[in-house]
Amino acid sequence: MFTENEVAAIITFPDINELVDQQRKSFIKAEAPYLEIDNHDFLSLILVTPSLGIALANESVSFFEEMALNKKARKLSKGGYILKKDPVVVAMGFLIKSYDKWAGPFFGVIKSILDKLYNKQDLMTLTKDAAYITDEEFCYLGLKAPFGFIRAITSFFMNEEDEDFIRHRKTNKKDYDRIVLIGEQLGFSEIPFFKKFLTTFDVK
Repeated sequence: MFTENEVAAIITFPDINELVDQQRKSFIKAEAPYLEIDNHDFLSLILVTPSLGIALANESVSFFEEMALNKKARKLSKGGYILKKDPVVVAMGFLIKSYDKWAGPFFGVIKSILDKLYNKQDLMTLTKDAAYITDEEFCYLGLKAPFGFIRAITSFFMNEEDEDFIRHRKTNKKDYDRIVLIGEQLGFSEIPFFKKFLTTFDVK
């Protein structure tokens, strides 16, 4: 998944920094007037939003899901919050209550970031036969795919400890349907690699 240093690199794009700042100010004004969070940490919150959306597929976040989300948030935030609350974790508490309101604007920021990390048309061409290949060939294709694209897939749809995107994992139908929906919202649904990735989920 994305790291603290990669978030710091992404925020150096002036247009991305401006988009993040606009969303940060709007979110604070509407949801948390006393929240103190800078643009780096707010971008971290935005990047955690897809994972939060999956956790909310069952209309509430379980204790274990919350712990996993907090761990992911802490990995992205600036650090140095050992003795005080991590602002990303604090902000996520407000986002949980108003996910439906902010998912669209936050995903818009993510799509702008993805446009800078890889060329979608090149990715479509590279992975055009992904639906018909073996898991081993799928793994090889992942090694050839743009680093930023693989980072996005593992960040948004997988747990921090589990970045093996070819490994089959069990999920329930609500979570799977939410993964498909978020994939559509982020512009992944047309990409053959993502279609193959969806087959790694065993829906129970």
